Amino acid sequence: MENLTEQEIVRRGKLEKYTDLGIDPFGQRYDVKYHSTDIKNIANKEIEEFKNNHKDLNDEELKEQLHQYIENKSIAVNVAGRIMFIRKMGKASFFSIQDKEGKIQIYIRKDVVGDEQYDLFKLADIGDIVGVEGIIMLTQTGEITIRCSKYTHLVKALRPLPEKFHGLQDLEERYRRRYLDLIMNEDAKRVAIQRPRIIRAMQEYFDNKGFIEVETPVLQNIQGGASARPFITHHNALDANFYLRIATELHLKRLLVGGLERVYEIGRIFRNEGMDKTHNPEFTTVELYQAYGDLNSMMDLNEGVIRYCAKKVIGKELFQNPFDPEGEKIDISKPFRRVTMCELIKEKTGVDFKANNYTLEEAFELAKKHHVEVEPHFTVGHVINAFFETFCEETLIQPTFLMGHPIEISPLTKKDPNDPRFVQRFELFIGGHEFSNAYTELNDPIDQRERFEEQLREKEKGNAEANEMDTDFVESLEYGMPPAGGIGIGVDRLIIFLTESSSIRDVILFPQMKTR
Repeated sequence: MENLTEQEIVRRGKLEKYTDLGIDPFGQRYDVKYHSTDIKNIANKEIEEFKNNHKDLNDEELKEQLHQYIENKSIAVNVAGRIMFIRKMGKASFFSIQDKEGKIQIYIRKDVVGDEQYDLFKLADIGDIVGVEGIIMLTQTGEITIRCSKYTHLVKALRPLPEKFHGLQDLEERYRRRYLDLIMNEDAKRVAIQRPRIIRAMQEYFDNKGFIEVETPVLQNIQGGASARPFITHHNALDANFYLRIATELHLKRLLVGGLERVYEIGRIFRNEGMDKTHNPEFTTVELYQAYGDLNSMMDLNEGVIRYCAKKVIGKELFQNPFDPEGEKIDISKPFRRVTMCELIKEKTGVDFKANNYTLEEAFELAKKHHVEVEPHFTVGHVINAFFETFCEETLIQPTFLMGHPIEISPLTKKDPNDPRFVQRFELFIGGHEFSNAYTELNDPIDQRERFEEQLREKEKGNAEANEMDTDFVESLEYGMPPAGGIGIGVDRLIIFLTESSSIRDVILFPQMKTR
């Protein structure tokens, strides 16, 4: 038996009254021709035109005549949405409804809609969904309002909404009950609407550059394409375990071998790892590969797509740091800085890994001296990366392309021809966090096989994130993959930045939550 509150009991008690009136309390078709923004735009256009034609009137005359002018225009509109406010006043009342674009006020009079519809309106509660037809008017305070001529009940809300200021304050409850968050929190709705627009802008940008959007398998029998812990599932028909993909890379590169030349995929990735403000077990990336491109091609694309999305969807180039809202603003209008990992480490610590070819023992001694944590499977390259993460990563606030990664942490990347200890790779950092990862792609099948073998050795030493041997991928490279640049961009993090949100849970409609 449900434990109902007093309000819930009252609301359920009204269901029979709707049935007695021959009305389905839970809905019917309703043809919506306008939204709240449309109505306000129509009214504001009329207001502006009237003001331009009557500049000789003083403020009081303008207010009085404008009110009458809008009323006489009899602009007929309709709208549907959720009741968010009611002020009942006997034979006339005000209420407001909220649709996907915002709120609009309604004025309803008994002598206009008739006894039957007004009695129906009196059954309404905040949270109910209704339809309204009427004409545009202005209140005495100048608020754009609809004078209701026909009121239609659509759906009865059996639970009351949270109080506006004291209700859905708990962050975890907001994420668990996103539907209420979208009703009560205008910012949540803004982000939900902007997210698909940003993704659409990314598609437009890449399509205009000649790229083809493709789809690759989510279920994979080889763990590869990135360093991450996978989710494992079982395929009953094949009686075999599969991984949920941790990257789309290896399948997309097969398409370069097949001659598609420029491909990208926007899709869900699954990594069995921790959850925090920038990590969710399932998240969205775009991976893109360009035949005959390289690292510089990817830098140009990366800068270009961020500026394109910012301009088209948000309309600005200066953003707050989502990870430090009170800190310095982030400017994407200037060329992004380009710097190597070793250069940054030298700046911050004085240790020059580039000039000195340290042995593993010497690298471990340097790590101990600088209080940098190491793990048993570490090589010199892993130590270099640990130095960067300890001393440099959080300092990269303005957009920065970090280059010169050690080969040990980049198993799918082409070596630097001038120093084989490092590879042709960059990561884009904004606000001290990684947003993109790009390579001049490794297309040497012999080198690739050796890298996979090294990954297997790391796996034996305890690195659960190491890649497995993908012999089919190596075989595809043996048919010849063109020189290429490739990039992966964290779509969720980019949306965090562009919408000036504070957490990945703000930009994923249904983030993963601990079971209650």
